[in-house]
Amino acid sequence: MLLLMPLIRKPLDEYNRCAMSLRKILTTTLPLVTTLLLSVTADAQSRSLPVEPVAIGSEPQFVFDGFIVDNHYALKYKQQAVARVFHAPRKQARNPLITGEGGYVTVRRDPDSGRFQMWYQTQTPRLDAQGKHKGSNYAIAYAESTDGLNWERPELGLLEWKGTKENNIVYKGITDQRASGPCLIEVPEADRRGYRFIMSYHTGGVKKGMNGIRVVGSQDGIHWDKASDSLLAELHSDTLNSIVYDPVEKQYVMYCRAKHIYRTFRGDILDTGASRRVARMTGPSLWEEWTSEPQNILIPDELDSARQFNFFYGMPVRYHAGIFWGSLWPFKMNTDVVTELAFSRDGIQFERLPARPRLLDLGEDGQWDDGMVFGNNWIEVGDEWWFYYSGFDGPHGEPTARQPGIGVATIKKERLISLRGPRGGGVVITRQILWPGGKLLLNADASGGEIKVRLSDAKRRVLDGFDYEDCVPLDSDSVRHTVRWKDKSIESLAGQTIRLEIFLKEADLFTFRAGD
Repeated sequence: MLLLMPLIRKPLDEYNRCAMSLRKILTTTLPLVTTLLLSVTADAQSRSLPVEPVAIGSEPQFVFDGFIVDNHYALKYKQQAVARVFHAPRKQARNPLITGEGGYVTVRRDPDSGRFQMWYQTQTPRLDAQGKHKGSNYAIAYAESTDGLNWERPELGLLEWKGTKENNIVYKGITDQRASGPCLIEVPEADRRGYRFIMSYHTGGVKKGMNGIRVVGSQDGIHWDKASDSLLAELHSDTLNSIVYDPVEKQYVMYCRAKHIYRTFRGDILDTGASRRVARMTGPSLWEEWTSEPQNILIPDELDSARQFNFFYGMPVRYHAGIFWGSLWPFKMNTDVVTELAFSRDGIQFERLPARPRLLDLGEDGQWDDGMVFGNNWIEVGDEWWFYYSGFDGPHGEPTARQPGIGVATIKKERLISLRGPRGGGVVITRQILWPGGKLLLNADASGGEIKVRLSDAKRRVLDGFDYEDCVPLDSDSVRHTVRWKDKSIESLAGQTIRLEIFLKEADLFTFRAGD
């Protein structure tokens, strides 16, 4: 687990005082952008260190977690440091996009037509004769949009809900009794069985042998083929159970709750334990029951407890560019739910930034999302990442008093965490990379400073014509800077082993890649 390095050698009581001080700072300032010293090293990565030279291909190379970075330092290292900076997506002023409905939400944008499609959990409370809340009924609803901001809930007439078929309900589960936590899954073509859309969901309280996490296929995202509905795990994990494909291990991974051995509200906690953690289980296929069991991999720690977030409600995960990205939901018992960022190279050992900045925070008092925010992973729209989320205007413990809605927050793509060079300048040096050819592209903001790049060999001997004085400085903001040198081109180095030595002065570097 990654903590602030200066705290490691301190006695426990001093550490607790530091944690409480950090809590005070966070609750009084809580800036949108939190600057943190970079303390992660390559040795902290659980997936084995990359074999050098690293074949980077055309994927973006994220620099914040130390996997592709061999070293970094400030030129005035006694006073300054190269730092990690967190950048939070900004909620759109048009929020909420949908009101009156909106449990867990998943969104897809068609790569050909550009049309947005949304699936979300909707529910209606079950009340006894005295009007007391006795649970809820759940179904999966559908909406669509041409721009991702203006949404239509079409009247589909497919399934009865609240006594009528005049609704946008698309699925109620294998027995038409319960479907919650819809999650669209990105699946390799060989495993799709001809379906364009594959979705996981949770069902419970139905026929024995059918309860648990299930998957179902569809051609259009509206008509779901019940004949394909298959049980993955007989597990009452009542959250958004996120399933991703791990292309390295060639298996499917689900992030869920370990409720096969831990229960909630079924007796004394001494015996039941706590199920609201993040667990992980794996399987080779989407169309047969998995034999593995969930194992907890992420449990609230001292910094969470200092803020009274002693539970994790769930964690949607996406695999992108060699990283498992988690939208973690810290939960303050029966009150607040927020969304924080977690990340991992192996999908098992997830890290979080020490100050625990919010990926999506609660709205201000009186706002539609001031009680809970459940963020999902992004979809890419042009040069931006869009994070759709469900929000509630009341706490978890008051299900009949709160109203749901759905909103979106946006940020330039790949820009959640940067490495920032200090005022006196700093250098980020990559591991040895096998240059695949093409131009060197940087996703970086140098509008307040400067970036230059030097190329060197494995021993850090500067390549002729590629020193800092040969580089044309970058001094603007772009997700696609092209790095140029006065008399030479990096394209001539295709197939060679090189290092990038990136000079940053009051500038943010997010990713680099080879491209056109």
